[in-house]
Amino acid sequence: MKRLLLTVTFAAFAGVASAQTTVVISPEQATVIREYIVTQEPAPVELPADLTLEVGTALPETIELRPLEAPDLDVQYRYVVVDGRTFLVELETREIVHIIE
Repeated sequence: MKRLLLTVTFAAFAGVASAQTTVVISPEQATVIREYIVTQEPAPVELPADLTLEVGTALPETIELRPLEAPDLDVQYRYVVVDGRTFLVELETREIVHIIE
């Protein structure tokens, strides 16, 4: 099975620790994910006007996340498609961990 490489970076600022997670996927994995999502025909998503979509952004509960069940991928992420871009989301935190253009 193909696996996503997960890189975790930790930083401490003035005694407060924060973490940022970055998911690195190969071009082949991105292709498998894109092909899977195209077959799923995801419904349009309405976003709050003040929401900025970038790695680390936590998505509100009002946005429906779909399971990523692409073949040959051993991942536990959900996804949402907005304006043709696919956002991989960590389910527990609802944070965007990777963007596929």
